[in-house]
Amino acid sequence: MYGKVIGIAVAAFAGAACASGGAYEMSEDVSARLAEFERTGDYQTCLGLRQINQIKPLDERTFLVRVGVNDYYLNQTTSSCRGADSTFNRLQYTTSLSQLCRNEIISIVDNTTGFTTGSCGLGSFERLEKKVDDADDAEEEQDAS
Repeated sequence: MYGKVIGIAVAAFAGAACASGGAYEMSEDVSARLAEFERTGDYQTCLGLRQINQIKPLDERTFLVRVGVNDYYLNQTTSSCRGADSTFNRLQYTTSLSQLCRNEIISIVDNTTGFTTGSCGLGSFERLEKKVDDADDAEEEQDAS
């Protein structure tokens, strides 16, 4: 077995917020970003590390994971990852596997100081499908005529 530390720079969406305690409710910004996708209900326990191109925190509890060129997964963590959506922080994790799996602990690290500011456990990865734009549908129908 081998240990592998992966650091991923994060980008934030302005105004993304996370409810602390109680039931989690997505912010309007996160909901708007996810409106580009159709949730499939198809869940994966793990994703291969070599397949993952980007993990983008939309807020402190919702991560958009890009796999390959244009495939996306949604991961809602088991608890809040304090500071995950800050542009001054990065995600970091250690795994002995070649996969990133549910219940893996993600640490949030301050880029300036190197200190861990928070951590959380990953949830399952839900496959998302990009919604087809209505304008694209109209063009396809017109081309078919």
